[in-house]
Amino acid sequence: MTTEVPRTDGALARLARFCHRRRRLVLPAWIVGVVAVAVAGFGFSATPDNAMSGGGSGSAKAQAVIEKHFPERQGDTLTLAIKADEGIDAPAARSRIEKVLAALDASPVTGPVTSPYQDASLVTKDRRIARTIVPLTVEDVKKADVKVLVDTVEQASGDGVSLGLGGQQAEKAETPKQGPGDSVGVLAAAVILFIAFGSLVAMGLPLATALLAILGGIALTKLSGHLVPAPDFTVIFAALIGLGVGIDYALFIVTRYKDGLQAGGDPESATVEAVATAGRAVLFAGTTVVIAMLGLITMGQRLMTGVAIGASVTVVVTMIAAVTLLPALLGFTGYTINSVRLPRRVSRRHGSADGPAPARRTPAERWAGAVQRRPLLAAVLAGAGLLLLAAPALSMRLSLPDASVQPHDRSSYTSYKILSEGFGPGYGAPLIFATEAGSRQGLGPVVQAVADTDGIASVTPPQTSGDGQAATFTAFPETGFQDEATTDLVHHLRDDVLPKTNVGGDVFIGGPNAAAVDYSQQTASRLPLMITVVIALSLVLLVALVRSVTIALQAAVMNLLSIGAAYGVLVAIVQWGWLGSALGFTTAMPITTWVPLTMFPVLFGLSMDYEVFLISRVREEYERTGDTRAAVTRGLARTAKIITAAAAIMISVFTTSLLGPDVSIKQVGLGMAVAVLIDATVVRMLLVPAVMELCGRANWWMPGGRARKTARADLAEVVELGKAKV
Repeated sequence: MTTEVPRTDGALARLARFCHRRRRLVLPAWIVGVVAVAVAGFGFSATPDNAMSGGGSGSAKAQAVIEKHFPERQGDTLTLAIKADEGIDAPAARSRIEKVLAALDASPVTGPVTSPYQDASLVTKDRRIARTIVPLTVEDVKKADVKVLVDTVEQASGDGVSLGLGGQQAEKAETPKQGPGDSVGVLAAAVILFIAFGSLVAMGLPLATALLAILGGIALTKLSGHLVPAPDFTVIFAALIGLGVGIDYALFIVTRYKDGLQAGGDPESATVEAVATAGRAVLFAGTTVVIAMLGLITMGQRLMTGVAIGASVTVVVTMIAAVTLLPALLGFTGYTINSVRLPRRVSRRHGSADGPAPARRTPAERWAGAVQRRPLLAAVLAGAGLLLLAAPALSMRLSLPDASVQPHDRSSYTSYKILSEGFGPGYGAPLIFATEAGSRQGLGPVVQAVADTDGIASVTPPQTSGDGQAATFTAFPETGFQDEATTDLVHHLRDDVLPKTNVGGDVFIGGPNAAAVDYSQQTASRLPLMITVVIALSLVLLVALVRSVTIALQAAVMNLLSIGAAYGVLVAIVQWGWLGSALGFTTAMPITTWVPLTMFPVLFGLSMDYEVFLISRVREEYERTGDTRAAVTRGLARTAKIITAAAAIMISVFTTSLLGPDVSIKQVGLGMAVAVLIDATVVRMLLVPAVMELCGRANWWMPGGRARKTARADLAEVVELGKAKV
């Protein structure tokens, strides 16, 4: 057996040697740089852009008409919902309600508030429930200012009077920060690292590297919003991804460093070797994630482009930190990497008179042997199991969250419940019709046709703009924002009802519900393109690395199966409500439209990371022995521990999102945690060895004679990458 010597004269090796020797310069430079970027990023961050619609959609055209001809309708509004058990006219109830109305009207961020006592249309017939609109006069109103209004309304509730303040700004104001989720994720990762390394010092290095990198990455993400506007969830999403990959990347390099010391190297040579091998794997893995994330740009949506850029920036910073900051930290650590050790049980093996006892096979080797004895059965069972888990994804519905899916102790949910009871569930899903083709009188046939449509509860009289060039009216469905019937109603109005009227072709349907429908439809139509681009680019990278078309295709198919299974589990929990309440989802709801989009590229990139880790080790053993079965067994045995630790860190980080308040972020975290769990167990430990056993020598097929010509020449490179994370 020959041992390949890792390259120590390449660019990465020189970089590692420089950072190790100049650690007293590199570490302060990182700290000062991150602090400076953090001050700029958090002090001058870009305003989030949460616009879901755009382009040529019907809702976007309706919004353009309203913005152009109805300037008085610009700006956010809040809705005050009132319910009095004994009626709003009871003296005690009226006194309390009028105090709240006065307080809302007197706020410096609100406009005139119309009292329901002055407008009978704002009160139900039994006069138990009322509503009124609270206009916000400040363009970029602060959450703190709106929170004061929310608190005022909540404090006035009680003694038979229920008050709730709804609207997008109210939901934002009363939504708490992400909470202890990130801290819990870091703590869980620390425990896993301590168990894996058995040393507090070794545990601290990946955490310190990842946290410093994430701080800088998030600050740059906030600044990048000035160039590419991004929604407000981008920072949370970037932190979630950055924390997971940042710790994992540092884990791989520290593991390789420890191996270098154990093999007799000094700290500098071990650092150089670790970065020259594991660092290359980190750069490949991170580049795959970044390329996959940038695939979101193909969606043609500003929102997704902002998410792609913001998350990619954070991943890039974690990559740079792994190959520059970490070598400096290793220079300070030196031989103390194994200090403060976890007590471990030492297994002693005694030989006999005939010689030393044979080495025991590891559990991973025994497992691989069992799979290889029945590869077809294992492949069929694993594939069938993944398809079964993926089946619910066929019924996936996409929408955007509204007040109806918020925790029941929030004022916005109270407002939703009161308004649904008094004015119907469709009050929170208004359909706003706008046109430049007709006047108030000319819209009569359109209004009547809409009012006569099944599923419409009520229609407001049309209004003409001040310049007389446009008109608008509002229709309220009988069903709520999240109901599938409401989505079907929007399509029916556009496809069947409006075209039959004289000006129907020039009447556009807008409003938050129609915008959500358009966004979901646009997403569904462009999703195949994004998936194709991500898979194609990832396959090119993987073929170039492992020199095998067969393995690259296997990886693509298996990644799709694991992601499909994660989608299916997400639908069963969130949309069908299975165990949803136990995981923090207050009610069954559609999947947030952008969640599957962001999950796919991230998970595909992470799955490729595990694939490279495992397959490169298998390739090394195959080149040494020429035996695919033995190569798979040994490759699995040598990578199982680190794959398990890396996956456990990812899962712990992702699942902590369930502790936060944002239902969409919860969906992302849950889906990615399930996908990583499936990928690290069913796929890597069962499906991969089974399929490779079935394919045999065909695993290493490349067109023409390229594979045979380059196999030996590339062996050193593959061996280095295969050892990168062990």
